[in-house]
Amino acid sequence: MVNILDLISRIFLSLVFLINGYSKINNIEGTIGWMEMYGLPGVFIYPAIILELVGPIFLIIGYQVKITSFIFASFCIATAVIFLRDFSDPITLTNFLKNIALAGGFFILLINGPKKFSLDGYIRR
Repeated sequence: MVNILDLISRIFLSLVFLINGYSKINNIEGTIGWMEMYGLPGVFIYPAIILELVGPIFLIIGYQVKITSFIFASFCIATAVIFLRDFSDPITLTNFLKNIALAGGFFILLINGPKKFSLDGYIRR
């Protein structure tokens, strides 16, 4: 059961990033404008899209899970701090806490590593 739950957890954690990466591609100009409102160069959208599309695939197949989890935990914390600071808005506060919770999930993956149903697990055996 632990192996199945590990795989399901990796899939669930990955879905939000796959969907957001795809959304960024479909609204690249709008996302660039939104990022620039926060003082970030619009060119940062491209590494964000790559991370949000490649990283989830790595997590789902279980490849380099510890490294990918650390990158995603850092990404979640950074995006929360940069974009989600208006705690007077309940939706922004909820999204901030969601990002922090996602980071916690990624830290758990980092600590425990992937289980049997992963490329990393297969390589270990």
